[in-house]
Amino acid sequence: MGAKKKAWSLDPEISVEMEEDDNKNRLASKPGKVAKEHKEQLERLQEKDPEFFKFLQDHDKELLEFDDEDIDDDVDTDVEDTDMQADEEILGQDVEDGEEKPANKVITAAMVDSWCNSIRENGQLGAVRNLMRAFRTACHYGDDAGDDSSAKFSVMSSNVFNKTMLFVLSEMDGILRKMLKLPSSGGKKEIIIDLMHTKQWKKYNHLVKSYLGNSLHVLNQMTDTEMISFTLRRLKFSSVFLAAFPSFLRKYVKVILHFWGTGGGALPVVSFLFLRDLCIRLGSDCLDDCFKGIYKAYILNCHFINAVKLQHIQFLSNCVVELLGVDLPTAYLHAFVFIRQLAMILRDAFNVKTKEAFRKVCEWKFINCLELWTGAICAYSSEADFTPLAYPLTQIISGVARLVPTARYFPLRLRCVRMLNRIAACTNTFIPVSMLLLDMLEMKELNRPPTGGVGKAVDLRTVLKVGKLTVKTRAFQEACVYSVIEELAEHLLQWSYSVAFFELSFIPAVRLRSFCKYTKAERFRKEMRHLIRQIEANSEFTNERRTSITFQPNDPAASFFLEDEKKSGASPLSQYVATLRLRAQQRNDSLKESSVLVGENSSIFGDKPIRASDEEDDDDTRDEQGATVFSSAWLPGSDSKTKAPEEEKKKKTRQQPQEEDVVEDLVLSSDEDDEPRIDSDTPSSDEEENANQVASPEPHKKQKSKNSSKKNVQQKPSNMSKKNADWRAKSKKRKRRN
Repeated sequence: MGAKKKAWSLDPEISVEMEEDDNKNRLASKPGKVAKEHKEQLERLQEKDPEFFKFLQDHDKELLEFDDEDIDDDVDTDVEDTDMQADEEILGQDVEDGEEKPANKVITAAMVDSWCNSIRENGQLGAVRNLMRAFRTACHYGDDAGDDSSAKFSVMSSNVFNKTMLFVLSEMDGILRKMLKLPSSGGKKEIIIDLMHTKQWKKYNHLVKSYLGNSLHVLNQMTDTEMISFTLRRLKFSSVFLAAFPSFLRKYVKVILHFWGTGGGALPVVSFLFLRDLCIRLGSDCLDDCFKGIYKAYILNCHFINAVKLQHIQFLSNCVVELLGVDLPTAYLHAFVFIRQLAMILRDAFNVKTKEAFRKVCEWKFINCLELWTGAICAYSSEADFTPLAYPLTQIISGVARLVPTARYFPLRLRCVRMLNRIAACTNTFIPVSMLLLDMLEMKELNRPPTGGVGKAVDLRTVLKVGKLTVKTRAFQEACVYSVIEELAEHLLQWSYSVAFFELSFIPAVRLRSFCKYTKAERFRKEMRHLIRQIEANSEFTNERRTSITFQPNDPAASFFLEDEKKSGASPLSQYVATLRLRAQQRNDSLKESSVLVGENSSIFGDKPIRASDEEDDDDTRDEQGATVFSSAWLPGSDSKTKAPEEEKKKKTRQQPQEEDVVEDLVLSSDEDDEPRIDSDTPSSDEEENANQVASPEPHKKQKSKNSSKKNVQQKPSNMSKKNADWRAKSKKRKRRN
């Protein structure tokens, strides 16, 4: 070692090259172990020779850049290898117990029944080992394993597969807990850490490893939603054992997040409950991975929004907010980093002012992240850990609302105003959103008569930007004006019981009167006058009561002004806003489809709510549930391959209507016809509207012309006779004049 260290100090570059050559040769043979050993060597080098380590940092930084996740992925990347090791340990235990290693043979239903009966009656260890080998065979059925000499069993039928899977998933958790002398349910990672130093763990840990590893393998092979949901429900009881296997823990988190984001039916709920249970039981071991992973999975599933996907994204957002509540101090650290990333993207848009920078802000991925953190702050507004995040998030949302002040981005501005109103209501903080709304009313697109006709109804919840033709329609004008009235009323309602309501509402009332004066639409003038009357009535309501007060404006007693009236909702604005909310709900219901599809597999969210009791696994019903789930002839590796193309076809057919919802390109200039257009692979909203308005009537016209050709033939003579009569009368008049 001394000579080696001297060589480093004399000519470090040569020694680094020799080390790299050795490492390359070793990495080619065993990449996972060597990578981990190499990192440990570098850590020891930093302790023993910090000067040389600093030299490496300056001259060969790539040699020192190791990612823990990459190393973890290299180590035990193949779950099958770890299962093979566990099975070899099981076989080794059989040899130690005096059992001979039998040849491969077919597993029958009678063998499985005998093992299950012996486990239930006597708890024989040999039967448990045989059943675990059968379980591994079931989980790896159809894999290209070749001639596996370590496998005791190799062939099974669908009936045997169903029995094996059902018994192991239903009973193995209790069997392992009984062997390891653990409580029948529950537990946290401290219990497992203490258990790892006992003789029971050294004797039976291979069974736990085989059970978790094979279950993970079969989860990656399953395609049926009900089977995956049942398997996750049963594995949730054994989630505490993952504290002893960090590599399995990371892979389980990755698989569960995939099911949570893309699954259909009850699978997203089951996956989230499994993930939440992991965070509660294992704590810091998986909190960071779960928080980062679920946020990334949320972003991947919220790139686009339409009426079909709106409810699913709201469900995903609620799940993320619920998971953050498991450990708020840790969640605050992650939330701060993620909100700071959003602030940096917005700062680049203001400073750089390029089309790509603006597009990163005005897209669904960015806006849905703002919606997510708005929901988190509103949910934990009373917690001291999350309250400091309200101010930076408010600044970001306000900046996004003012980023592109054109009529085509009114839906984006209205969505930002809704988020600001939610934050203000939950944190009891004044946020000046009235200027954002009143500025919209002064633009020509809202205070002048529309020139584009009636137009198609616009759902402002599912768009961030509209096209030029849509801006000129009456439908868009009505949707924007009514939304401005609703959001302005919501903003004033929050302070309708404040002692300073008259001062807060003075400027909005003046600008609303100005809009009534200049607008030429009587329907808008009527709505604005109604809102102005309610503001004036609420001002009189507060002014009458504040004439009798004796405290100063800065007195803490001002916060209790009209507290009883606030609880009863006695102000005029409270009653007015209730009617506005009802009208908005009716308008949204008319735009919403009758059924909402959720998830990548498009499972239907029905009207029946998901109850907590439905997700709990009662001991009385779990066998019936498992029997119905595993009653099919499905086997991993055989039927799953045939089902995959069918599901791909279904996905393609279900994804076709979603292709219309495209994030459109950002236009930085005004809304005139001569504004420049950003080149993109996706068509702009104007092109889509022109295609819808011009191309869509053509097939209908062709069908009508074919179907009603006879009618047209009959109608043409009558029309021609009328024209001829008119022409003759005109010609006679001309002759008389001449």
